[in-house]
Amino acid sequence: MSLYAIIVAGGTGSRMQSEVPKQFIPVGRLPVLMHTLTRFYQAFPSIQIILVLPEKDISTWNTLCKQYTFTVPHLQVPGGETRFHSVKNGLQAITATDGLVAIHDGVRPFVPVATIKHSFDVAREKGCAITVIPLKDSIRKVSVDGTSQTVDRTHFRLVQTPQTFQLPVIRQSFLQAVHTHFTDDASVAEAAGFQLSLIDGSYENIKITTPEDLLWAEAFLKKKA
Repeated sequence: MSLYAIIVAGGTGSRMQSEVPKQFIPVGRLPVLMHTLTRFYQAFPSIQIILVLPEKDISTWNTLCKQYTFTVPHLQVPGGETRFHSVKNGLQAITATDGLVAIHDGVRPFVPVATIKHSFDVAREKGCAITVIPLKDSIRKVSVDGTSQTVDRTHFRLVQTPQTFQLPVIRQSFLQAVHTHFTDDASVAEAAGFQLSLIDGSYENIKITTPEDLLWAEAFLKKKA
């Protein structure tokens, strides 16, 4: 099977309190997004990477690639109005009828290579693989009247990416109209009637969203050096 990765990088710097889109902020010696693409290339050097960016940011990305001499092969595709539309644009760039595709957040730069490989193995066998991790903290369910109650956290998981699918599965899923409850690709596939297979993720696979995340990322890279 041919292997693909759709890397969705449509974020802004609003929660990061930065004028620079978070996927372009340097962490260590490289912008966040370059770390992300490199992880997938390390997992499978022959993988076809499709990078989905806001059209206005493509020239900035190309400038950064020249500045950092970044040579990981990838195809650039303009994003859409929402994440749903951006992923759909990425899928449309794949001409093959069969294969496996991982869909991943561009600002999750530390996804373990082993997780990427495992997601493809499970998706090949079961149709999809959704990366999740257990909750560490206690949680409470809050009602509209302000009251709350304890909820057993063992029944819940935090959802990460990559979310990897057989191409026919995810293509059929994205034929439906977009809905507000589509928070990720798993929710799209579930709404289309497909059974989801969960796999273990990693606590180091953080999504860089706030300034505190950058501090963690720098510390993580120093520890790995």
